[in-house]
Amino acid sequence: MLRKHVWPEGHWDWPIHVSHKHGLRAGNMIFVGGQVDLDSSGTVQHPGDLDRQTEAVMENIRRVLAGFGADPADLVKLVAYYATDGHADETKLLAAIAAALPGDGAGPVVSAVPLPALAYDGMVVEIEAIAMRGADDRQLPRRAADPAGLVPLPRPFSHGLQCGEMIFVGGQDPLDADGKLLDGGDIVAQMRGVMDRIGLVLGRLGADFDDVVKIKNWYQGEGRFEDWEAAARARAAYFREPGPAATGIPLPRHWRKGHMIRSDVIAMRDENGARLSKSHSWPEGHWDWPIHLPYKHGVRCGNLVFLGGQVALTPQGVVMEPHDLVAQTKRSMEMIRRVLEAHGLGFDDVVKVTAYYQGGASADQLHANLKIRSGCFTEPGPTSTGIPLPALAYVGMMIEIEIIAMTR
Repeated sequence: MLRKHVWPEGHWDWPIHVSHKHGLRAGNMIFVGGQVDLDSSGTVQHPGDLDRQTEAVMENIRRVLAGFGADPADLVKLVAYYATDGHADETKLLAAIAAALPGDGAGPVVSAVPLPALAYDGMVVEIEAIAMRGADDRQLPRRAADPAGLVPLPRPFSHGLQCGEMIFVGGQDPLDADGKLLDGGDIVAQMRGVMDRIGLVLGRLGADFDDVVKIKNWYQGEGRFEDWEAAARARAAYFREPGPAATGIPLPRHWRKGHMIRSDVIAMRDENGARLSKSHSWPEGHWDWPIHLPYKHGVRCGNLVFLGGQVALTPQGVVMEPHDLVAQTKRSMEMIRRVLEAHGLGFDDVVKVTAYYQGGASADQLHANLKIRSGCFTEPGPTSTGIPLPALAYVGMMIEIEIIAMTR
């Protein structure tokens, strides 16, 4: 499978040299790394201005897509990370992103993720994207799912979108159709409500939980096992073993007070409705959670391989080299190497990297792990997103890295 990388002329750059590129296309899939409002020397533009940075970021996404002969009508999934002290209006942000998209047809799914800060001082929004375009450079047919009872989204966003074998469900929340928060402060009840909503969207697209290859969860937490353990047990009940790859990320808060959990998924099903075969990996001696969960470290379906967030844990769920970002980054990349090898792949098959690391608006903290991650790939490398957080799932954990790879 031929690959093409894109770095538009004059596009923004990191202050340090990395192997990553802004866009990568393989087959019908186009991956756009986290786009931000920097200049070509790595300086933040429009510091602190969410509206102007959002506009610039969406223009950057458009430029990357154009390098593949694609456009925003080809987008299938967006994840928007935004910095807020609790006062940013998430509905306004989503409306601003939607305004940069074609207004008709089945639009992409979206997940919004509020954070205390992004990687560089003054940066307030970062958006990563997946698009799909036919091998003959024609737009692919798609269908959306927006079941009744779910909170309305600004057009053209969809709650669920099917394109080819790919099914995307955007961030689902414990909200009713009027946007009222349900079960405020109760993470277990909210988790069940979110999973029921995901199941509803999947069902409208002819799929179910057995078709899920990746689930990501953003929960309110402070880096403790007890923050996520009960919700993880509730969520696990929706999957049969072997389950999907999974990533769980704690946030200090969601936009609404009492909002505890948001989840999105990627599923795969044959265009004719048949279930696709999957293979799963769990390398011998690999790290594990301290409770039993149905997830696997790697899931392969067709030519795509999804890795759950890889971390520096022992098989007993104990953090290795606590509080050491550099050492844990190296260990996490070694975990990734082992999972990829279990599927007959290597680092040069990776198309997308997303790294969540403990830190704030500090170039030094980003660069400390970015240099290690980037150094694992041959140029031109995969797309990349790096997101700082006050804490990760365990005390002393400094980084969690998830991967999408594609066979060649």
